[in-house]
Amino acid sequence: MNRIEKLRNKLPANTKGAIVISDTNREYLSKLLSSAGTLLIFPDTAYFIIDSRYIEVAKKNVVGAEVILQGKLYEQISELCSRHGIDEVLCEEEISLAEYNALKANVGSVHFIADDTLSSAIQQERAIKEPKELKMICDAQAITDAAFLEILNFIKPGVSEKQVAAELEYTMRKLGADGLAFETIVASGTNGSMPHAVPSDKLIQNGEFVTMDYGAKLCGYCSDMTRTVAVGEVGEEQKRIYDTVLNAHLSSMAAAKAGVYGDYLDKIARDIIYEAGYEGCFGHSLGHSLGLDIHEKPMSSYARHDLLPAGTIMTIEPGIYIEGKYGVRIENMIFITEKGYKNLTGSERKLITL
Repeated sequence: MNRIEKLRNKLPANTKGAIVISDTNREYLSKLLSSAGTLLIFPDTAYFIIDSRYIEVAKKNVVGAEVILQGKLYEQISELCSRHGIDEVLCEEEISLAEYNALKANVGSVHFIADDTLSSAIQQERAIKEPKELKMICDAQAITDAAFLEILNFIKPGVSEKQVAAELEYTMRKLGADGLAFETIVASGTNGSMPHAVPSDKLIQNGEFVTMDYGAKLCGYCSDMTRTVAVGEVGEEQKRIYDTVLNAHLSSMAAAKAGVYGDYLDKIARDIIYEAGYEGCFGHSLGHSLGLDIHEKPMSSYARHDLLPAGTIMTIEPGIYIEGKYGVRIENMIFITEKGYKNLTGSERKLITL
């Protein structure tokens, strides 16, 4: 059963049609990476409408849909809906207001519904990784792990955050990455108190932490890892913070398995950090799923009650951030199983002093 067929089974039985426009959902369902295209899904068939830039590759690679060369798109959508007796079509939450208004204005014979029905069904499907998806994410993480070993030989006092980020990105490319999973974060010293600090010209100094949050992208799939290392000897409070974050990381990960809720894992990590005296210093969620996008659902968050099914990949990334002083974050990816989890990240988690 292909992904479009699986999606049909997840939609309400009375669904007449669905339209998928967003790049990542379209790529997931059709298995074609493209910057444009429209996927129309009906109860008994599906159509992938694509322009001349992609028509050849689409005919070779699209799975589960008839490929049609795009002409006057709205007329094509109207004609196909009329041919199959479709007068109501679900839209994704991801659709822009401009796209939604254009559909309503130009395909007047069809009622377009913009709610969470279609997006939720796609998210449920994407959350459970197929074996090939898991392999691609593991291969991307292998590149990420290898880049970490190399960057340890590059980091030293006098090197800037921007230089570390550039070296990490070059190394991942050199090791085979197709690109970056997201914009690389490198934060040293006082910049480490900002979880999503942008690499700057600041020079790394002795006695500082350096936090690196980065990942490779391979065959469309993302990896994600954060490591904090020490440059020279750091103080006792810094070591205590690091040990606290590591304890929160390991303890919350140990409780992960299919059927638990993400906010339960988040609470385990948060309680450890707060009980150590750092309440208010861990502002973000414990983790998120990932795949074609770097942030997917479900999440491990104090703000959400997401069930974690078997087959989901989650990050576990607690942190402590002391404003104006320093910060620590440790992040691994795990694969949720019925009995527990499989750790997908190979890099050392104990404090490394350079």
